[in-house]
Amino acid sequence: MQYLVGTDSVHTTAAICDYLGDRVTTDDTVTAVAVAPPDDPTARRDADEALNVAPVRLATAGDVETERRSGSPATVLLEAAAEFDVDEIVVGTHGGDPDATGELGSTARRVLTDASRPVVVVPIPDL
Repeated sequence: MQYLVGTDSVHTTAAICDYLGDRVTTDDTVTAVAVAPPDDPTARRDADEALNVAPVRLATAGDVETERRSGSPATVLLEAAAEFDVDEIVVGTHGGDPDATGELGSTARRVLTDASRPVVVVPIPDL
């Protein structure tokens, strides 16, 4: 299996890794993609930290690759899904509104709407 993980934070990556932990095997490849504006050093740092979690938490996967990209998050994830010919896209539920716990953010909503392959939306627990 080829999985695409779309992440925006350490917390999101950890929740997605919890979901994938019992599913991935040494035959699987996981590509984690974080999207951050190139001119926002804080967002780039957060994206890099989020990506650092995947190889550690998914050590049972055959290969874990990470990439930081820029652009519209949903567009970037859909393009990456096609580029890597993934079998499944995994994203977190939340958007930027801290009061919207459990609700779908705009990226998850658009990926669900526009994806041509299975999408799993993982709930992000409260901190």
